[in-house]
Amino acid sequence: MTQLEQLRQFTTVVADTGDFQLMKQYKPQDATTNPSLILKAVQKPEYRPLLEAAVRDHGGAGKDAVMDQLLIAFGLEILAIVPGRVSTEVDARLSFDTAATVDKARHLIALYEQRGIARERVLIKIASTWEGIRAAEVLQRDGIRCNMTLLFSLVQAVACAEAGAQLISPFVGRILDWYKKQAGDKWDAAANAGDNDPGVRSVRQIYEYYKKFGHETEVMGASFRGTGQIIALAGCDLLTISPELLEQLNVEGVTLERKLSLDHAHGANIARIAADEAAFRWQLNEDAMATEKLAEGIRLFAADAVKLEALIGELTRQ
Repeated sequence: MTQLEQLRQFTTVVADTGDFQLMKQYKPQDATTNPSLILKAVQKPEYRPLLEAAVRDHGGAGKDAVMDQLLIAFGLEILAIVPGRVSTEVDARLSFDTAATVDKARHLIALYEQRGIARERVLIKIASTWEGIRAAEVLQRDGIRCNMTLLFSLVQAVACAEAGAQLISPFVGRILDWYKKQAGDKWDAAANAGDNDPGVRSVRQIYEYYKKFGHETEVMGASFRGTGQIIALAGCDLLTISPELLEQLNVEGVTLERKLSLDHAHGANIARIAADEAAFRWQLNEDAMATEKLAEGIRLFAADAVKLEALIGELTRQ
């Protein structure tokens, strides 16, 4: 049995890609996208027609409309392959605007529903800022399910759960990146691998907190740098994995052990934390890693959205 097959016994496997041709090979339950993945995909010849069609059919309505239609086009292609849900991201430039995030999410859901897709099959991805979390609280009450992304800390996770978010995506690899950069030449790769990986430890802490205190929000580890991080989180509710790492897991390997479980979480020695606005902002401020990676992630996704808009602009002028 391959490691991927073993992982599926404990965890729902999600494909982290805009390349839906690769999804057919690995048969994930769900799939996630983001502006960076969409940007990468539309530069490939096989996906260029989706961009061209969005510009041709909606170019007169402006770049925002074309961008929305492009996101939906990818989502529809993905939903034709996966049996579960697709995650579609709100523009990162709205990360600090609750009302605009709510409006954009409702618009994206409406576009899906116009094409016959039930809202239960779509997760709207929103950055885990205080404003984004408040938007998710409103959307969840409307039956619009949210995937809270760019999540790097326990206080973000607790605030998302208390807002009733459907799912969170803690970024394992980016947490590791920060600690490696801070340590520089003093970084000990062996000592910080497996269960000791700082990204793995963060997701395990969140998972145990949720299960101990009965939060129903799903935990989906994301942003992996290697299969070791994935194996160390076997048993997490979901893991979203790139095609490259899915390929590495799709080989015969040693027996994969379940690492996260309800029984262990229920017995964990964890105290509740406050996640009201003042507590959220203070705890996030005190966590240099989470503060820096959240800001950086928003900037990177926003930059790729601008690049996508530039591609749209070029085609519109042709």
